[in-house]
Amino acid sequence: MTYLRMIVCSIFSVVLLLVSGCSTPRFVSDSDARAAADSPDVRRRISLRMQLAVEYYQAGQLQSALEEVRQVLLVSPNTASAYSLRALIQMDLNDTEHAEQNFQYAMKLEPKNSDVMNNYGWFLCQTNREKESIALFERVLSDRMYATPVKAMINAGVCSLRLKDIRNAERYFMLGYQEQPNNPSINANLAKIFFDRAQYEKARFYIQQVIKDEIFAADVLWLAIKIDSKLGDQSSVTNLGTQLRRRHPNSKEFALFQKGAFNE
Repeated sequence: MTYLRMIVCSIFSVVLLLVSGCSTPRFVSDSDARAAADSPDVRRRISLRMQLAVEYYQAGQLQSALEEVRQVLLVSPNTASAYSLRALIQMDLNDTEHAEQNFQYAMKLEPKNSDVMNNYGWFLCQTNREKESIALFERVLSDRMYATPVKAMINAGVCSLRLKDIRNAERYFMLGYQEQPNNPSINANLAKIFFDRAQYEKARFYIQQVIKDEIFAADVLWLAIKIDSKLGDQSSVTNLGTQLRRRHPNSKEFALFQKGAFNE
């Protein structure tokens, strides 16, 4: 995942997951679920397993994450955030059908859960339903109690770019910039928007925010090189090119740099 296309899916505020396997989810009565997970000891074990599930997911250990999820849902099967996490894991496993089922079930359980809406919105964006995803992100952003609105702003910005709706993409990223001016994804995307508009000084301002945080992804360096090339700053182009060669010698960006293909 590149910084220019990076999205930040929510890290789950509630602690629970779902049985592995791919069957359609089924409701367990609220009274039974509450009774099973009511004791402090059980809640503590559920919390620990959910933390492990999230850590495994973030580390790319998807089967281990699913196993922790399965163990949690054996005890507490009716928690929306659990189905949302399982769906994200299934997205990474390219199991689109069951990811959809779990997202929809999570939405059925808690239709006003902004974390769930944000994650489901990203799923819709990735499955070519960008307009539906934008509608969900707007619902998330209308929730004044949502703790991490920047995630939805970035997601909405990226999905607007997929729709070639540059005006709204800029709006979402600028909203995010007001909240987190040092966010590398926001700055990289704004740099790309202004570069495409030939507003090179603005583009340089935002890409330098990324570079100064020592984020040297190949696409970040290449965009910075193209911006400085347009501004005639050959010294910076040379220095950035050296970084690109040292850090990403086999990248397509370095191949383009070697050809001097600054307009591609």
